[in-house]
Amino acid sequence: MFIGAHMTINPLSSVPSRTLKIGGNTFQIFSQSPRMWRMNFNEKEVEKFREEMSKTGIDPTKVMIHASYLVNLASPKEEIWEKSKNRLKWELEVAHRMGLKYVNVHPGSRVGSSEDEAMERVARAISEVLKDSPQDVKLLLEIVSPKGGNIGYNFFQLKKMADMSGCEVEFTYDTCHGFDGGYDICSKDGMERLLEEIDKTVGMNKIAMCHLNDSKFPINVHKDRHERIGKGYIGREGFSNFFSYKVVHSIPMVLETPGGDEEHAEDIAVVKEIWSSLGISK
Repeated sequence: MFIGAHMTINPLSSVPSRTLKIGGNTFQIFSQSPRMWRMNFNEKEVEKFREEMSKTGIDPTKVMIHASYLVNLASPKEEIWEKSKNRLKWELEVAHRMGLKYVNVHPGSRVGSSEDEAMERVARAISEVLKDSPQDVKLLLEIVSPKGGNIGYNFFQLKKMADMSGCEVEFTYDTCHGFDGGYDICSKDGMERLLEEIDKTVGMNKIAMCHLNDSKFPINVHKDRHERIGKGYIGREGFSNFFSYKVVHSIPMVLETPGGDEEHAEDIAVVKEIWSSLGISK
């Protein structure tokens, strides 16, 4: 079982050891500020990071970079679309240099255009980006909340974009985003509906990572507000139901919950308590 959190990178080389300190064995990072287009690469710090990854024994094939929040592959604005492609291509190159396997991205917002038009732009962007990107890094499309003009809020849309791109991509499931979009992981019927939809579309073997987040709001309200594990509307019982399905056990779980290392350590402990209550070996 793999569990970890989104970690700050001050400095980057501290992330592997801090992950172990909070009880994790995987993590997610931003390559740099997710709210700036600027792209900097610190070769010395990346070298230290790779050394620390080796020392700690954290498996780099279970770790991902989350692409910048500015990236919008669905944007109808040409300038933003081009900048988004360039930034995503850079993120993939950074992951390659860091020795990491995955880059996760939100498909984007349609910004007043139709969903079909937006999905076509996402697919075209993926095709153009991956054409010249490192082959040892996988792009992950994340399921999003149906908030605003977001696309990719169900697996039918995610599959359509992947198929249209003609590229081999994989996917990230976010428990808060899914809950916000009506996937009720708290109930047996809801979990089975989710797993059936995944099987009919992208296939469970293509769910490479999971963002493990509770929700500040009830199901299907389209607010996208993450809460700490067990303190939201999914709650401990909901996560207990989620983890009772063995098919999710092989998916690395990364917290994007409020707080820093101390709070993440507490949330990871809660997850492990849930695992223990179900007889799941850590």
